[in-house]
Amino acid sequence: MGIVIALFISMFALDVFGQGKGFWETTLALLIHLIPTYVILILLAVSWRWEWIGGVFFPALGLWYLMWFWGRFPLSVYFLIAGPLFLLGGLFLLNWLYRRQLRGSNPDAASCEKPSSQAPA
Repeated sequence: MGIVIALFISMFALDVFGQGKGFWETTLALLIHLIPTYVILILLAVSWRWEWIGGVFFPALGLWYLMWFWGRFPLSVYFLIAGPLFLLGGLFLLNWLYRRQLRGSNPDAASCEKPSSQAPA
């Protein structure tokens, strides 16, 4: 879901190609317009390891977007952009809160581990 959000946000950077600028100006503008995508991808990579970070910072990004751009667009735009950030943050938070139950309830996971006293064959 985080990758889909990043791809969706990246589509808004494509407007730099219609501005009629030169190659280097267009490249620089594209890199600047992709900064929100970089932030989402870096946050996703960190959250993959530490779920609580995604549970805190994805909703914070959604809240930041709402506060920064409130009143500029119709309400549906806020649901479309901030909504998935809140949802993704909630999913990371739930995963972090229920991590022990999710991993502890899998009987196959315990049987796959080798006892440390046995040497590999």
